Amino acid sequence: MSTDVTDKTPAAAPPGRNGAGTGDGLLQLMLDGMRRNMRQYGMLIALGLIVALFAVWTEGDLLLPRNVSNLVVQNSYILILAIGMMLVIIAGHIDLSVGSLTAFVGSMAAVFMVRNDLPWPVAVLLCLAVGAIAGAVQGWFIAYGGLPSFIVTLAGMLTFRGLTEIFLDGQTLGPFPKGLQTTANGFLPEVGPNTNYHNLTLLLGLGLIALVVLQEVRDRRRQQGFALDVLPVKLFLLKLVALTAAILTVTLLLASYKGAPIVLLILGALLVGFGYVMRNAVIGRHIYAIGGNLPAAKLSGVRDKKVTFLVFLNMGMLAALAGLVFAARFSVASPKAGLNFELEAIAAAFIGGASMSGGVGTVLGAVIGGLVLGVLNNGMNLVGVGTDWQQVIKGLVLLAAVGFDVWNKRKVGS
Repeated sequence: MSTDVTDKTPAAAPPGRNGAGTGDGLLQLMLDGMRRNMRQYGMLIALGLIVALFAVWTEGDLLLPRNVSNLVVQNSYILILAIGMMLVIIAGHIDLSVGSLTAFVGSMAAVFMVRNDLPWPVAVLLCLAVGAIAGAVQGWFIAYGGLPSFIVTLAGMLTFRGLTEIFLDGQTLGPFPKGLQTTANGFLPEVGPNTNYHNLTLLLGLGLIALVVLQEVRDRRRQQGFALDVLPVKLFLLKLVALTAAILTVTLLLASYKGAPIVLLILGALLVGFGYVMRNAVIGRHIYAIGGNLPAAKLSGVRDKKVTFLVFLNMGMLAALAGLVFAARFSVASPKAGLNFELEAIAAAFIGGASMSGGVGTVLGAVIGGLVLGVLNNGMNLVGVGTDWQQVIKGLVLLAAVGFDVWNKRKVGS
């Protein structure tokens, strides 16, 4: 009589799948983690490569402390617009009026401060209110009037550009008060003993490193609590080291010149504030919902019209802020200000990971996309690339970024 004997020996686990196997297994885990998060980290890696390329090409001039400081100041208004534009695109819309609205608010600032001698803090508040009203009017036509955002904001682009010409009589108007100029071009004051570095900038940089590490650890624990995929531990630690090194490098470069520009603090506040809103606040979840699947969002009780209205109102305020920063930086309001700013902001959002169909993108991604364009502009100027070829290269970069996004979505879907 024969007896079937079942082999109860445990099957050998695939090498490296649990992270404790061979080096090949660990490498595979890291590659899997990178592949799952390619949308999030792709442009960050690209930014690092572009910086490294131009640092070599310019023989280190790109990373000179003065040039890094100028890079922040020169691109501040585009980064402000990119943050607002990212929210608009996530909601499934577009805004072509922000460049003209930037110029219009600059002209209003000149009328308030130069022609009528209003105190500049009061004029700033009035200009922000003007931007909010302009955004609200466009948002009402889009949200409650049912008109396409492309058409409404195209009309806004023409209207605000014409109003700018009317208010300025086709001429430049300035200069602006010193207090406002300092906001756009000034630096944090010196404090503490002489250390050959700007002490306050060093303290802010160290605080930012602590904040970033804490936020990353908190996000990882939250994802684990919801049983979501997270990066392998070693890759996560590598990410923290890379972020710390990047922040520390920029901090030391700025601290070895004049310190952190004041406009960098404004950008930092916007990045932290809007990043928190989009990650944690109800309105942020609703913006993603109406951009990702509008019918489902409506069935879930999302007040899509109100959310769309608020998104464009917010875009108007940020365009006003960008207009004030731009006008204060050059100390004049010009009828030609803001030309192509809307295209730069839209390109920054798409390079930073936004999707044309809506529902995808991050505030940090918009800033990264804006920095990619800023580093390209600055680097190409340093090496003497003509403006004609600069336009060609930036167009190809935008095309490559969107093409990579489409390829990545197909890869993940398969």
